[in-house]
Amino acid sequence: MFERISRSIELVKMSWRILMEDKKLLVFPILSGIVMLIVIATFILPLIFSKGAFSLETNSITGIILLFLFYLVSYFVVIFFNVGLISCVYAKLQGNAMTVGGGLAAAGKHLGSILAWAIIAATVGLILRLIEDREGTIGQIVGGLVGGVWSLITMFVVPVLVFEDRGVFDAMKGSLGLFKKTWGESAVGSLSIGLVFVAIGIIGFLLMLATLLLNDILVFFAAVAIYVVLIAILAILASAMQGIFVVALYIYAKTGQVPPVFNRDLVEGAFTPRSQKFGGTI
Repeated sequence: MFERISRSIELVKMSWRILMEDKKLLVFPILSGIVMLIVIATFILPLIFSKGAFSLETNSITGIILLFLFYLVSYFVVIFFNVGLISCVYAKLQGNAMTVGGGLAAAGKHLGSILAWAIIAATVGLILRLIEDREGTIGQIVGGLVGGVWSLITMFVVPVLVFEDRGVFDAMKGSLGLFKKTWGESAVGSLSIGLVFVAIGIIGFLLMLATLLLNDILVFFAAVAIYVVLIAILAILASAMQGIFVVALYIYAKTGQVPPVFNRDLVEGAFTPRSQKFGGTI
């Protein structure tokens, strides 16, 4: 447990160092967030003005179709800017330089693959949502577990799509192969960066609630505003840093070489088979 916590801290430090060396990487999650707000407004405002005639719920065919379209557009936006991000990260880890425009241009070259992957991701997302809505608490548990596994086995899909220029189904097979080859029982390591930011978010939330003890409504609302900004900043940082780490893992999985900015022992530890970690027993 303590080793895993230590590894999480070190991963954050190294990804943070790269991010601080190349702050333009933050532009991609920022742009993604801005466009997503536009997408949400585009879907939500018409629903409001329709006075409840339509909804993004799964209690009607129209609702299911609208929800799928929302998922599709949302996934497309997120994947598009993620492609731009990882393209810049990949170039940096290879010792090259790529501008934000270059990253966006790289994403533009893969619009067909991005759309194909967005369709698949949206379909899976919709199916999980249907399961959650139809089966209540059990459905939510099943949906959460399946969604978590799906995220893990498809974590390399975008890098394979972009860096190997393969079709979406080949990329899914490639991602699964890389996952089996490199992660195994150590998949929990991929959540390390996210857990650190969640912890920070929880601390921020508790501090926000603590302002209630001051019995000053203005101070509380100010704390709420600060907390919202904090969550936005954490989301941007986590997205950028996760992109950096995934690309580094992809490079190692494909070449066996750790990018020089990463500590070899630390990154290789994420790929150590469980049988080796526990003295050759499973």
